[in-house]
Amino acid sequence: MSPRIVRKPFYPASPIKRNRATKAEMATRRGELLVITEEGQPMTVRQVFYQATVRNIVDKTEAGYNKVQTDLVWLRRRGLMPYHWLADNTRWQRKPRTFSGIEQALQDTARFYRKALWDSAGCYVEVWLEKDALAGVVEPITSLYDVPLMVARGYASLSFLHSAAEYMESVGVPCFIYHFGDFDPSGVNAAKKIHETLLDLAPTANIQFHRVAVTADQIERYGLPTRPTKTTDSRSKGFGDISVELDAMPPQMLRDLVEMCINRHLPEERLAQLQQIEAEERRALTMFAGSYSGGRS
Repeated sequence: MSPRIVRKPFYPASPIKRNRATKAEMATRRGELLVITEEGQPMTVRQVFYQATVRNIVDKTEAGYNKVQTDLVWLRRRGLMPYHWLADNTRWQRKPRTFSGIEQALQDTARFYRKALWDSAGCYVEVWLEKDALAGVVEPITSLYDVPLMVARGYASLSFLHSAAEYMESVGVPCFIYHFGDFDPSGVNAAKKIHETLLDLAPTANIQFHRVAVTADQIERYGLPTRPTKTTDSRSKGFGDISVELDAMPPQMLRDLVEMCINRHLPEERLAQLQQIEAEERRALTMFAGSYSGGRS
C-alpha cells in the first residue's frame, strides 16, 4: 500500500506590516504637536489630539490619542515644551492662605489687588463650562474680565445650582448665562436642565440663558471633528448620527467666543479705564506696604 500523502494548503506570504514609527517619523510628529500646542496654549491633551487629527498627524482612534499623550509627556520631560502650555483642571489642591506677618499680607494685597469691573455695568455675567478639563483654557479670559467661571461637569448638582440661583436673585440686575458644552444628546440636555432649574430656583431673577457652543452651525462652518452619537445614551433617539465634543473646538476659537459673549455687555473703553485705575490703586497699596515696613525699622 502506497503511503498517504497529505498536502498542506499553500498560503502566500503576507507583506510585513510596520506598526512602529521610525525615529524620523516620531521626531516629525513631535515637532508638529509642539507647533499646535504653542499656537493654542493653554490647551488640554484632548484638544491637542483633536487638532492633530484635523491635520492628519494621527488617526482619530484611541491609539492616536495615546501617541499624542505619550509625545506630550516626552516633550515636557525633555524641556522642549513648557509645562504651563497644557492645562489640567481635573486635579487641584485646597490650601489655606497664610502670611508670615502683616508686612507680607500688605504686599500680597497690593500684588493681587483687582478693581471690580461690573459694579456699574447694570448686568451680571457668568460663563458655564460642561467640562472641568477646559477651565484652564478659558480662565485667562474670564479672569481678565472679572467674570465668574462655573464648571458644571455635565448635569450640575442641585446644591451647586441652588447656590448659583441664590446669588442671581440677590444681584438685582439682569443675569446673562453663557453655556459651553458638547454637541451630543446629554450635553444639549444638560444645558436645558441647568436653565430650567435656575429659573425654578430663582423665580424673581431675570435670567437670560444662552447655549453658545457647540452648535450644529459651528460644526458645519468650522469643519469640527465629529464622532458617532452614542446609541447607548437614552436621549439619542432623534438627535442625529454625529456628535462633537467641546474639546474639538480650537482653543483660541473657544476663548474668542467667551470674550465675544462678555464684550456684549461691557463698554469697549470700560476695561482700559478700570485697568488704569487698578494700577494706580495697586501702587498706592504698595507704597502703604512700604511705609509700614519703613515704620518698623
